[in-house]
Amino acid sequence: MPLQNRIDPWGQLNADIARGSWMGNRGILHDEKKEIVAPWRHKSWVTCRLSFQSYKREIFSQNNYSELFFLDEATAFSAGHRPCAECRRDRFNEFKLAWCKANPDRISSNLVSIKEIDTQLHIDRATLGKQKNTYRARFQDLPEGTFIDIEGKAHLLWNKHLYLWSFSGYTKISLIIKPSTEVTVLTPHSIINMLHQGFTPQVHESVNS
Repeated sequence: MPLQNRIDPWGQLNADIARGSWMGNRGILHDEKKEIVAPWRHKSWVTCRLSFQSYKREIFSQNNYSELFFLDEATAFSAGHRPCAECRRDRFNEFKLAWCKANPDRISSNLVSIKEIDTQLHIDRATLGKQKNTYRARFQDLPEGTFIDIEGKAHLLWNKHLYLWSFSGYTKISLIIKPSTEVTVLTPHSIINMLHQGFTPQVHESVNS
């Protein structure tokens, strides 16, 4: 039985056999039975490499953070995670610079801390009731790399097409949405601002099949 640690574009924790391209962390979310008891423990939601140096971990071990897994970086961004500053330092620096440039109205100074960014991301991604924070926008105003909710299913906008998301990959669909149609956006607003300025997430290779 797979553990409940596969993350979907809503940021929810699921049980699935697919491993994904990235690991993530929101704190210790599991109990001694390796069952999820909380959706998060802190606001620093990070995306990590699957392996780093010689570190070896037992998944969901006691007193250690709960290992989470994502199909790709686009999924992780939609869920509200950002690159880890330790194992993905270059990408972290790139993300922080791009986030600040795209969201100048959300930072207190040019020396903004990652803690301040994490606080803003948390406002974007979660409601007070610990549900996914979504918003409505015109389809024509969304950049590539955005996730939208169509009838309860996550779809990625990529290469001017829509792709139905799953834990194991994407399926290209033929649905055509009128540019002026309002859709439900899953990707946090501050990350959408980054995508508008050319920040490109890593996307699973199935979009090319």
